[in-house]
Amino acid sequence: MLDSALHTALAHELLQAERARAQVAQFSRRHPEMTVEDSYAIQRQWIDLEKAAGRQVVGHKIGLTSRAMQIASQITEPDYGTLLDSMVIREGTEIEAERFIVPRFEMEFAFVLAKPIKGPGVTILDVLRATDYVVPALELIDARIEQFDRDTKAPRKVLDTIADNAANAGIVLGNRPMKPHAIDWRWAGALLFKNGVIEETGLGAGVLGHPANGIVWLANKLAAYDETLEAGEIVLGGSFTRPVSCASGDSIHADYGQLGSISVRFV
Repeated sequence: MLDSALHTALAHELLQAERARAQVAQFSRRHPEMTVEDSYAIQRQWIDLEKAAGRQVVGHKIGLTSRAMQIASQITEPDYGTLLDSMVIREGTEIEAERFIVPRFEMEFAFVLAKPIKGPGVTILDVLRATDYVVPALELIDARIEQFDRDTKAPRKVLDTIADNAANAGIVLGNRPMKPHAIDWRWAGALLFKNGVIEETGLGAGVLGHPANGIVWLANKLAAYDETLEAGEIVLGGSFTRPVSCASGDSIHADYGQLGSISVRFV
């Protein structure tokens, strides 16, 4: 495992990359001995730097929840990151494209907690009982670490993605919250339009069979660090579609049927 001083140094690189909108070289190639534990340690150091700058934690995100993405990333479980208040984007607004490096959107369901959840031993029933409401969400992902190595062109590893706060950059919540038992979330889905063209479709079952299973996994994973999902937190359950790229001038519209819609525009 890398030492704590290196964790801190790499976290500072990520902070600078975010501010300068310039990607850094892959950590996994520069430090081939790097482990998943190192990646999460770097991520936590980065979030500590953001908190020291005045940011507030508002929740968590879960990524790599689909079987296809896990196979592509050569992993057997999801990953997670932390949501900050600076990442929350109001629905219907215009987003400045220059704030990001390679922005992409994914469709998800966000669980807003009424009660804390702490593992181990958390079940899907525990998650549903602890949830105040579920609301459609778009996650804006980005890459502060190079997706392809500048010299070898090799794709980055999941170690890099985890260190990069699981690629999170922003969230947009819908305006139609639903109680967790109101519908069968496995069959809740959406259409994602870019500039009027359907780019992606999907169902909640694409997330580990049920979007609440992502929160189950996260609560039990965090137990190893004695961490709790707190009441009031927003927890993104994981995407049920592939990411869709966006750039200045693009309009993004996610139609969740009876659950409403989410629209934003890049300028």
